[in-house]
Amino acid sequence: MALTYFRQLWTTIRYILLSPLHFVELIPTMTSSHRTSAALVAFCFLQSLLSCSSFTAPIPTTHIGPNNQLLHRSSRLASTATADDGSFLDKVTKTYGIFRKARSDGYDFKQSTAIAIAGEYDADAVKAEIEEQINSAPCVMFTWEASPACKKAIKYLDVAGAKYKVVRLDYPWESGNPIRAELGKKVGRSSVPCIFIGGEYVGGFDGGVGDESPGILEMAFKGTLREKLMAVGALNA
Repeated sequence: MALTYFRQLWTTIRYILLSPLHFVELIPTMTSSHRTSAALVAFCFLQSLLSCSSFTAPIPTTHIGPNNQLLHRSSRLASTATADDGSFLDKVTKTYGIFRKARSDGYDFKQSTAIAIAGEYDADAVKAEIEEQINSAPCVMFTWEASPACKKAIKYLDVAGAKYKVVRLDYPWESGNPIRAELGKKVGRSSVPCIFIGGEYVGGFDGGVGDESPGILEMAFKGTLREKLMAVGALNA
């Protein structure tokens, strides 16, 4: 059993290193009964690795994308955990404890993982940041840069002639992870992209949580995407 655990751990670490933006989506496909603890241990391992000063570099707060959309990263919020908060084992224990509590609170595997990855943070401050971002533009999209679904959503919004603001949750991770966790609680879905039009959640690219938020792909097929964008002034003239 221990051998199986460490094999699964190594597989998870490889997934993270090869595609850090999608390891949460890949975890449910793993067959090991230890996939949860292995994934959280691997996350703590990567977090410790990236906390080294050699991996730290200054990055801009905002910049303009290729289609004149504003890209933004939250620079005010971050997990309270730091590289000096304790040993690697302490981090694993704390992260797994957060995951277990989220599961006991009724959250599904993916949302619980998002909450565990976010660590300890000021929930009220994160919620306030989310509302501020949602209300900062007629169309706001929370994304990961390398996510295929996010890239498709940007492409479809460009085709629709939309004006939109992109808020990257991977730029940097330490401030984006708490936002993703609270977004998941708010809308009932932790996947990205997470898109708001006129302050209302409309889903992601090809999915959502109900008829009112089916994702922009279905809205485009139904002919309601441009109508909603136009109603809030989010279409280019």
